[in-house]
Amino acid sequence: MTRTVIFKAVLLSATLFGAVFNSDAIAKVPTLNLTDAINMALNNEPWLSASEQKQAAATAQSIAAGTLPDPVLSIGLQSVPVDGFAFDQENMTQLKLGISQSFSRGNSLALSQHAIKEEALEQPWLRAQRKAQVKARVMELWLNAYRAQQSIALIEQDKALFTQLIEVTEASYSSSLGKTRQQDIIRAQLELTRLEDKLIILAQQLDAAKQGLVQWLPHSILSQPLSQAFAAPAPLAQFNSLDLDELIKLLMAHPSMVAIDQRIAAKRTQVSLAKQSYKPQLGVNMGYGYRADNQFGESRADLLSVGVSIDLPLFTDNRQDQQVKAAIATVEAIKTDKRVALQNLKGEYFKEVSQLERIKQRHTLYQNTLLPQMSQQAQATLNAYTRDDGDFSDVMRARISELNAKIDALNIQIDKHIIIARLNYYAASLDSLVMAELRG
Repeated sequence: MTRTVIFKAVLLSATLFGAVFNSDAIAKVPTLNLTDAINMALNNEPWLSASEQKQAAATAQSIAAGTLPDPVLSIGLQSVPVDGFAFDQENMTQLKLGISQSFSRGNSLALSQHAIKEEALEQPWLRAQRKAQVKARVMELWLNAYRAQQSIALIEQDKALFTQLIEVTEASYSSSLGKTRQQDIIRAQLELTRLEDKLIILAQQLDAAKQGLVQWLPHSILSQPLSQAFAAPAPLAQFNSLDLDELIKLLMAHPSMVAIDQRIAAKRTQVSLAKQSYKPQLGVNMGYGYRADNQFGESRADLLSVGVSIDLPLFTDNRQDQQVKAAIATVEAIKTDKRVALQNLKGEYFKEVSQLERIKQRHTLYQNTLLPQMSQQAQATLNAYTRDDGDFSDVMRARISELNAKIDALNIQIDKHIIIARLNYYAASLDSLVMAELRG
């Protein structure tokens, strides 16, 4: 049998082995796809439940804040003589029952209730922001795991081919046919060992990416292999063509920015509430005094008293003025926080957009030029070797280079998907899954 026929048989058997192995694995083993991973993560995110409880607590507090304080009931003995403690000895002695009620300053009750309601309305936007963060993070982890899994599959497929090529070369060297040298065999075995090391590194990366998903997904799910096919994240906007005004509008609609706006609205209400401290506080009280008949059996009239109390905020320099200044300063501080947050979003967005443009250029270069050239080079060196016109080391180097190019192309594709997932975070206001609760 000629060397050409032998190598064709090796290539065919390795290819068929890889195809059968992969099809059997896909058919028999349950897999974890990207969509299911995202949905499970969002359903198992405890932060969202905590936020709902905070909103419920704030809503309950707003109801309490809009209610007048409870009236105060008092009862007691008044003007009892200490020389005999007789209830009928002195005219002033009486059993007194009183009730008093205080009222809020100006419109402070309604403003307190409104301020807490506005604070509660911040939570849905914070939940939307958290959903966008979790979705982007789960996508990145899943895609990194998929990258490692597919790289392992590529190496395993070529590893089977390299193993058979080494066996054929060793047989050729033992029979002293052709130009096979001992150093070719050693070189081939060395490359095979390097592939083993790459497999160990990739398995480590696969485990690390999957362990990152443990926060949301159970171990039983993560033990499954990832789906071979998945729906790549589609960009929510034409990121490369957005002008600055469109970008600012998009970022200002981001849940994190709307949450800050809601916080500012609540603090502005706090300013109005602080200004109510300049208004007097009103209180009313009423008392009824019961008097018994005197020692001679003469009736004594019961007593009724009614009063109004008003506190007068006359000295406002160290209290009311400072409270208003503090409330205004808090609003301004949050406005500054909003500007800082917007600048951070812009900076991260522009970084991701620039990377997306370069990664698309690399993807086009690999798919249209580099991968076809690598395949042609590998085939050419193999053809030359089968005709006794080339070295086996050249065959191995060409096949390794082609394998590395395939892995690089895979990395480029996954990096592109990850960048799009990150950019979609900045366009969270356009994500129906993230904004479903708010729009519902």
